[in-house]
Amino acid sequence: MPGLVETKSPRGRFRFNVNIGSVLFLLGRLLLTLALALLIPALVGQYLNEDARWSFYVAAGIAGALGLFLERYFHESDEFDFGRREAFVLVSSAWLVGTIVGALPYVLENGIAFAVNALFESASGFTTTGASIFTDVESLPGAVLLWRALTQWIGGMGIIVLGIAILPKLAVGGMELLGAEAPGPMQEKLTPRIAQTAKALWGIYVILTVAEIGILLALGLDPLDAVAHALASMATGGFSTKNASISAFASPAVEWTITLFMILAGASFAVHYQWLRGKFGVLKSNPELRLYLGILMMGTAVVFLDLMHARTTSSPFEALSLSAFQVVSVVTTTGFATANYDEWPQLSRVLLFLLMFTGGCAGSTGGSVKIVRLYIVFKKIAVDLKRMLQPRAVLPVRLGGRGIPDDVVSSVTTFFVLFMMLFVLGGVALTIFGVDPLTAFTASAACLGNIGPGFGGVGPTMTYAGLPAAAKVVLAVLMIVGRLELYTVMVIFFFRRLA
Repeated sequence: MPGLVETKSPRGRFRFNVNIGSVLFLLGRLLLTLALALLIPALVGQYLNEDARWSFYVAAGIAGALGLFLERYFHESDEFDFGRREAFVLVSSAWLVGTIVGALPYVLENGIAFAVNALFESASGFTTTGASIFTDVESLPGAVLLWRALTQWIGGMGIIVLGIAILPKLAVGGMELLGAEAPGPMQEKLTPRIAQTAKALWGIYVILTVAEIGILLALGLDPLDAVAHALASMATGGFSTKNASISAFASPAVEWTITLFMILAGASFAVHYQWLRGKFGVLKSNPELRLYLGILMMGTAVVFLDLMHARTTSSPFEALSLSAFQVVSVVTTTGFATANYDEWPQLSRVLLFLLMFTGGCAGSTGGSVKIVRLYIVFKKIAVDLKRMLQPRAVLPVRLGGRGIPDDVVSSVTTFFVLFMMLFVLGGVALTIFGVDPLTAFTASAACLGNIGPGFGGVGPTMTYAGLPAAAKVVLAVLMIVGRLELYTVMVIFFFRRLA
């Protein structure tokens, strides 16, 4: 950001009172973490004797060297100062740098001409979007397939949340960082210490992932397929090791297993934490969870009846399996597919498109708007209508019997408006680059909501490979902005007014 850094000291602050030294020091620590992550597919490639392993070794070396430089150079800052402004800058820069680092193996493997595609694939991975430019994933080396899944798994719970869990220094500004990165409004600590909260979140995440891997292995998937699909489904990511996605396994047991874990991933991890502590009454006390499950059931029922009416499937069980899987996949923003729903009846396609704007619960790994925001928006509309009839009445917006502060209601309303504006602007931008309207607007919704496949040229059996380079850049930006919930990225551009 040229012009924003004071020239008198490289360890100084941003002109608008941001401690750049602290930010870069922590960014160095996070780069070292990513370097270690890159060694995992490198070692897998080593075990499989794949040439691709060298791309990951080199990428790990570059990330590690840069991280070590930043950590050492900014380690002796005058003071470690970290607040809300630093949190916004660190989260935004961490996701940008993480995307670039994640793209390095693809570039080293395919050449510099592949750079835009590499950045798109990396952004799609870390943001758990699952939109791919690879037209034949089954021809990719095992190390690359694992890295695609691993980027989604890291991004699902969050790069910064991972950092808080393993890096003590990050806990200093932990709540600000968690609020700037974690999905959904009204974030709360699960434990008194923010580092313990991060560890609890990652602990639950690991437990569920390992459980899914074990079940998929028991169902006959080979280790790479089992690990990759468990990582992707728990992250609500959608990258598959098969060209035909989950339908390639032709196994109802696999489909229902992944459906179950997508539902778990789309629920708040705070709910999982309460369940693990024996608090099973959360369903009764949590209106967002009830609405989430209700949307899944109602959506499945409508699509099931539509498929049966159109005689699209051969049996009611197949129709139910396809309906449940695709509705859950879209609502949780996972993006896996068991059928080409672009060829389904009109009602089902329209419903699936509308469900792209729901998303999972706040505090889940899902993307898009989030159930709680939609709940608050519709409650706000209902309250405003009542106020027209009763102007003097005190009618607060309530969630689960509790009044929601006006600033939260205002923030949610603003978020929803900004989300819809960016969706429209993204679609218009893509049409300017020559993309047909159906593909353009569904791609914009799918990438901003971190869903993956859309309709038309980016449908469930298609990839994003055929889009112009400029369109891929726009969509990659939408992925990151959508994953960081709009405000974290956009506030960077308003530092002058906030100063």
